Amino acid sequence: MSERGYLDMDLLRFTTAGSVDDGKSTLIGRLLYDSKNIFEDQLEAVEKTSKSRGDEHVNLALLTDGLRAEREQGITIDVAYRYFATPKRKFIIADTPGHIQYTRNMVTGASTANLAIILVDARKGVIEQTCRHSFIASLLQIKHIVVCVNKMDLVDWKKETFDSIVDDYKDFASRLQSVTEVTFIPISALKGDNVVDPSTNMPWYQGPTLLYHLENVYIGSDANHVDARLPVQWVIRPHSTEWHDFRGYAGRVAGGVFKPGDDVVVLPSGFEAKIKAIHDMGGELEEAFNPMSIAMTLDREIDISRGDMIAKPNNQPKVGQDIEAMVCWFSEKKSLAGRAKFILRHTTKECKAIVSEVRYKVNINTLHKIEDDLELKLNDIGRISLRTSSPLFYDSYTKNRQTGSFVLIDEFTNETVAAGMIR
Repeated sequence: MSERGYLDMDLLRFTTAGSVDDGKSTLIGRLLYDSKNIFEDQLEAVEKTSKSRGDEHVNLALLTDGLRAEREQGITIDVAYRYFATPKRKFIIADTPGHIQYTRNMVTGASTANLAIILVDARKGVIEQTCRHSFIASLLQIKHIVVCVNKMDLVDWKKETFDSIVDDYKDFASRLQSVTEVTFIPISALKGDNVVDPSTNMPWYQGPTLLYHLENVYIGSDANHVDARLPVQWVIRPHSTEWHDFRGYAGRVAGGVFKPGDDVVVLPSGFEAKIKAIHDMGGELEEAFNPMSIAMTLDREIDISRGDMIAKPNNQPKVGQDIEAMVCWFSEKKSLAGRAKFILRHTTKECKAIVSEVRYKVNINTLHKIEDDLELKLNDIGRISLRTSSPLFYDSYTKNRQTGSFVLIDEFTNETVAAGMIR
């Protein structure tokens, strides 16, 4: 495959989630191994480590569990990213932890994912962690869910067991708002059934293998190509003879489509202009869209700086200082219990913010609101009201994940204490 062909390939970002020992890392290892995406020296190292540990099989989970503590305990602690490709598509995998105390790690790893693989142990069925991870996937607007019922070899490949888990999960998923597609696949990550190659042990299953589904799931409509948004990250002034008058407004397109000649409005000033040209590293472009990083020039001089936003006059983001949001609390050292001050980072803008109210916490296992305990601690998810020191230019998170998300930072320790999704 040529370099150009590889760069132009479609990219799917997906995350794995599930309870402890459901086989997430083993599944990814199997996916990489059976799709011929690991090198011989990597396999040899895994075989050697497996043998020294006394493992009965080659432990493919070691391909993703890189920390010593992970290998010693046989669990995933940190988010591990892996990259691989097939002739059809490129992939970025986020292997996230299953423990309750690492919920924040899953939120971080899944925040950019197009698809989530939820692993269910065929012997245990749908449990609290299954519901927890599915809710988080829904909260993060991951529209495509693949429920992999793993360890089918330990239940004698029974169709009845698989069907029972499918019914239980559908009953729970009916209460989730943003999930538009759920696919169920019975697998054995240890033996490779229905991961890359179809299983001969489950002739009753006629659906796709996991890799086939990952290669063919349609994600083109997931990004917002309607609401044009360019948060300005940098103003480019080369100060060279060749580019003497060049003034480009650089950033990553967060939504919609921009073309030379389009009318645009700059926020917060409200001044309007036309796009003169759009550039990237390769030269001028006929159009730009998410997630392209570009530099835009305008037909008139306007005072624009980092944190401003370029949009279309007839389709502007909301502008305001009072924000309603769902947040996942990250900090171990401090909790949130009312009026507290933070630094808020939203797209390329940074400002001060105060939490004016904690409205409720969410019981992730039952989806019920908790209104009698309003203190957010590590891994808690709840709804808050914020007041910012200067206006934000935002959309709701359901409409645009880039312009609808933010992080809160402790102004004294510089610790990221929460991730937020604007309602």
